[in-house]
Amino acid sequence: MRQLKGVKILLVDDEPTILQFLELGLQNEGFEVETAQDGMSGIMLAKQFQPHIAILDVMMPGMDGFEVCRMLKKSGNIAVIMLTAKEEVEDRVKGLTLGADDYMVKPFSFEELLARIHARIRNHFPNLLGEVVMGAFRVDDRRKEISYENRVLELSPTEYELLKFLVINHGLVLSKATILDKVWGYDFGGEENIVEVYIRSLRDKLNDKEHKLIRTLRGSGYRVDLT
Repeated sequence: MRQLKGVKILLVDDEPTILQFLELGLQNEGFEVETAQDGMSGIMLAKQFQPHIAILDVMMPGMDGFEVCRMLKKSGNIAVIMLTAKEEVEDRVKGLTLGADDYMVKPFSFEELLARIHARIRNHFPNLLGEVVMGAFRVDDRRKEISYENRVLELSPTEYELLKFLVINHGLVLSKATILDKVWGYDFGGEENIVEVYIRSLRDKLNDKEHKLIRTLRGSGYRVDLT
């Protein structure tokens, strides 16, 4: 699924068949996946891989899933889903106390796991879903749509990329050269004045007649000011 591109998931389980099944399934959904078969390997891999979500088996030889969870939660912003072979209230409470964000009992359906992963992404990493709200702007990269004051703007593909770049970098002065490089590409062979043409069109569509939204700083470039 396109909106999930770039989401990293770490799987830690000592059962190779489960690891392989989950790895293939999650990769088919568009996730980046790394696997480990023991807790210590999982901890070391997490430092390098920097996953958004860790799916941990509770019962593993050596370092169990509880300890892995505790250490991962200390290391940064990572969502943890615990897996267990039995539904023990005591285990669930222990995992949640250590910082686990969700708990699943084996056997479970892959569809349910996906639903739990989506929930964790929405709660922990909403920007990864492709929609960002900044001031009166809503940028939805999944639909390639930008809304301003709850009105979807009719934009060409280039207008979309230009306005997205300006909005995401709001408050910064962006030169024509920088805009050409980031929006049109470093190998663009046209004139810098193309930026002025597109800025004029965006102002019309934003009803920014007084240039208070997209400001021109003479000799420097453009800046979007959010209110």
